[in-house]
Amino acid sequence: MSLEKPSRDTALDVGVTEDGLDYDALADLLGGHVLDREEHVNAEGFVIRPDEVQEVLSTLKEEAGFDHCACVTAQEYDDRYESIYHLRKYNDPTQELSIVVPSPKDDPHNESAARVYDTADWHEREAYDLVGIDYDDHPDLRRILLPETWQGHPLSQDYNQDQPQIVSLREHANPLKDDKRSEDDPDTMFVNIGPHHPATHGVLHVETVLDGEQIADLEPDIGYLHRCEEQMCQQGTYRHQIMPYPDRWDYISAGILNEWAYARAAEDLADIEVPEYAQVIRTMAAEMCRIASHELALATFALDVFGDFTAVFQYGIRDREIVQNLLEDLTGQRLMFNYLRLGGVAWDLPEPREEYFEKIRDFLDDLPHKLEEIHDLVTGNEIFQMRCVDTGVLSPEQVKQYGATGPVARGSGVDYDIRRDDPYGYYDELDWNVVTEQGGDNFSRVLVRLREVEESARIIEQCVDLLEQWPEDDREIQANVPRTLRPDPDKEIYRSVEGAKGELGIYIRSDGTDKPARFKIRSPCFSNLQTLPEMSQGEYIPDMIASLGSLDIVLGEVDR
Repeated sequence: MSLEKPSRDTALDVGVTEDGLDYDALADLLGGHVLDREEHVNAEGFVIRPDEVQEVLSTLKEEAGFDHCACVTAQEYDDRYESIYHLRKYNDPTQELSIVVPSPKDDPHNESAARVYDTADWHEREAYDLVGIDYDDHPDLRRILLPETWQGHPLSQDYNQDQPQIVSLREHANPLKDDKRSEDDPDTMFVNIGPHHPATHGVLHVETVLDGEQIADLEPDIGYLHRCEEQMCQQGTYRHQIMPYPDRWDYISAGILNEWAYARAAEDLADIEVPEYAQVIRTMAAEMCRIASHELALATFALDVFGDFTAVFQYGIRDREIVQNLLEDLTGQRLMFNYLRLGGVAWDLPEPREEYFEKIRDFLDDLPHKLEEIHDLVTGNEIFQMRCVDTGVLSPEQVKQYGATGPVARGSGVDYDIRRDDPYGYYDELDWNVVTEQGGDNFSRVLVRLREVEESARIIEQCVDLLEQWPEDDREIQANVPRTLRPDPDKEIYRSVEGAKGELGIYIRSDGTDKPARFKIRSPCFSNLQTLPEMSQGEYIPDMIASLGSLDIVLGEVDR
């Protein structure tokens, strides 16, 4: 086995025992700040006062080692509003703690966590935008997904969806109409990049301030593809109606990975045990999606850097198409798979099984040669190296401050992978390695994805070996799941999987009905995109385009 995590001395051990976290010790550390304690499925919740958020989070970060603010969930009850800060440790994500901050119904606000965790900046802006909670001392509290002129907060109980949303003509004015220069510094120039530029990887608007030819300031403007995915999931039933939605978050190649994020949260919430055979199929299909996603990420990144559509881009797409064929054979769909079910998978492997296994092995046998071609074309190319080495540098400390995960974090040497560190599926039974690079630049992130393709191939090959030998009488694809699921009222959970782009997490709160009372999606792209200003400061616009491509964002997942 190659899954043992290297020991490091960066995590503090306050409240840590051989059996995991000692929540009593953590409560003693916080003292009178803890007003109450809540039982969540996988992490206890400490209830604190709205005006003590920064002090509590700073204590937990500096003295207890909670250096990863994975997600911020905002929600409204009949008698209060609530913000939940989901805290983890990069060194061990199974050490989890929820900080619950209630605020009054007539004046919903609490202290901002953005002064402690930079990633809370965007998360709190989203909570303000959609739910309506104000965050005191926030560095820039304004809407993030909806226009500034939007009336109301769509996830609040009193939101009137029939009210007209009228934008004044002033809001349509060209910001460059009079002058392109900043009032504070006449030597700077304001440049809009996107939202329709091909290098923005979707409808992303990047507001850029140049000092000469170098980037002095930069702000990603998102929300052009917001589709109320969380609200739609809250209107669907656990058992049947939610599962088709995850495919549409990261709609490029990561469908099975997205489905697994929801499945893992809902299955733990409802105490559903997935059969071992189905876990192996899930693991194999998920790694196929990871390869397809990384191949597309490389192809589009090379297109951004080289501007070469006919050769480099098509090489990546060629290899991706083979994986898509295998996934289509398995699921019946090419992108929107809808293959996972709570408790297992929709159906068994395609027949005849031997032919399907042969197709997979043919792909795996050809993969080393094809990866060698990619290295010759891309990573061994001098122009590519000049564009990518030492550009878009992100330090390990910045990774943790912004909650970055996936290849973005591992490309900066942050050894964090949910598959190994918080095992699920069949990963802890297989032999594979977590890939890291120490450079922290655009080149390192490319190398991580290419090496992860090799590791995914190792996982798929082992899954095929297991499935070939699996006794026919023991091929159970689904657990016995009730037709209607109604988890206990006020049962809460945050669970995540290692998506192709990083930690994809789901928070669910049950109200005792067959639909979630709150459904929150923790998008890895959302947190990763926050690092773009840090990566681009002092660099040139072409470097920023390369940095953006190296993040491998999909706006459908950023905006949701």
